[in-house]
Amino acid sequence: MPTAVSPLPSRLVAVIGAGASGLVAARELRREGHRVVVFERGDQVGGTWIYNPTVESDPLGTNPDRAVVHSSLYQSLRTNLPRELMGFRDYPFVKREGDGRDGRRFPGHKEVLMYLQDFATEFGINELVRFETEVVSAKSEDGGKWKVRSKGRSGDGVDEIYDALVVCNGHFTQPRIADIPGIKVWPGKQMHSHNYRTPDPFQDQVVVVIGYGPSAVDIYIEISGVAKEVHVAARSVADDKLGELPGFKNVWLHSMIDSVHEDGRVVFNDGNAVYADVILHCTGYKYDFPFLEANGAVTVDDNCVEPLYKHVFPPALSPWLSFVGIPVKVVPLIMCELQSKWIAGILSNRIALPSKEEMMEDVKALYSSLETSGTPKRYAHYLAKSQQWDYNNWVAAQCGVPPVEEWRQEMYMAASKSRALQPSTYRDHWEDDNLVLEAQQDFSRYL
Repeated sequence: MPTAVSPLPSRLVAVIGAGASGLVAARELRREGHRVVVFERGDQVGGTWIYNPTVESDPLGTNPDRAVVHSSLYQSLRTNLPRELMGFRDYPFVKREGDGRDGRRFPGHKEVLMYLQDFATEFGINELVRFETEVVSAKSEDGGKWKVRSKGRSGDGVDEIYDALVVCNGHFTQPRIADIPGIKVWPGKQMHSHNYRTPDPFQDQVVVVIGYGPSAVDIYIEISGVAKEVHVAARSVADDKLGELPGFKNVWLHSMIDSVHEDGRVVFNDGNAVYADVILHCTGYKYDFPFLEANGAVTVDDNCVEPLYKHVFPPALSPWLSFVGIPVKVVPLIMCELQSKWIAGILSNRIALPSKEEMMEDVKALYSSLETSGTPKRYAHYLAKSQQWDYNNWVAAQCGVPPVEEWRQEMYMAASKSRALQPSTYRDHWEDDNLVLEAQQDFSRYL
């Protein structure tokens, strides 16, 4: 761990976004003694966990002139991780009594929103948030300062200078779309899961779902209850798994789409073809920072935010610019909590970063490892399986706090295995009661 230098006075820090990452960033920054302003364009905290039944005018979400809906929640969404894993480290996501509360281990999205609202109230974060205030631009100035222009309810632009900028605007709003040969002449309907809310529009339709992640699985299971046929196109599925899915009479698993045609056919790489009414892209999202003016020090290339040291700091602008919550395929809240502790400690000079040159060498080493393994750059922020725990524990060591508890790692693996074996029922059937007891004993320190 780098040697820390003498503390400096507290910084004035702008945090963009009052979702989960912005809330914990604000808490950690204030705990460290910094002065914090959180910009939130919505009228409440919670970010992507605020359910909005409205969908965008463009079902694919690619029209730049559309009115953007921030949330991608579908009405029936439940967490794909048990609540014991979902919460912040020192504010456990435990079952709470009261009207409208959801005590299930895998609760619905409303319960997650209520948890985040409880967190904001408990730590006095609401008083730091400027609601209905959008950051129009954030421009790096000489000396490391940031000129932030925001627009509030009045519509007038306001310019302010901040010592540091922490970007917490999330990455589940701008859809990524599969590139499909022939799609310009295919006559059917296309949409992205960003605009999926309920299965009703798919009544008696033949639907092709692209993707095999947790949301894609939830959606194809739900759609299968009303659709005529559901065909799932998955990139990385063994040949012996292809074909009609066990437990379903109208769902088939295919390899990826090879091409689509003017007569309505969708042809898969496995040689099968169907005449489909709808193609539903469950293909993830793009990183997007339309407000950021960083003089080229941060770019997004092939959906990789670069260059970022440990997914947080762009070397040329560190520590005055940082990002919370960039990695995916992770348990998000505890990672955001640790990243926020790290950022807060660095801004107060309690923790020191390596030199800019050393940070760039680390970034280059990551890209080199991706290239050597034949992994596209767009997977640079994927921290699957054990990699995320190594990352979390490295950040924890920088902060001088204990590593992530072993039960969290074991529970994550147990939940992942259960989800793979029984995707329709894993949320209500589990075999990790021993880990639940460990979690509850750990939580007793904070309750």
